[in-house]
Amino acid sequence: MPPAARIGTVIVGVLQLAFLAAAQRDISRRPAEQIRGSKAVWRMVTLINFIGPGSYFAFGRKRLPQPTRK
Repeated sequence: MPPAARIGTVIVGVLQLAFLAAAQRDISRRPAEQIRGSKAVWRMVTLINFIGPGSYFAFGRKRLPQPTRK
């Protein structure tokens, strides 16, 4: 494998692990009432490369009501 491809592969791998860690951390810290579905299911879904964590951040978290400004 050429050096540029090797570096690219390492960078993509590091990004994937960071995205996975961010999703897992959010699942751990967020109350179950703020997650759509089961925490255990979302933990398993996040293991699917970029699609899993992306799906969790897009669809798994409930939107909190925004405070109204006066």
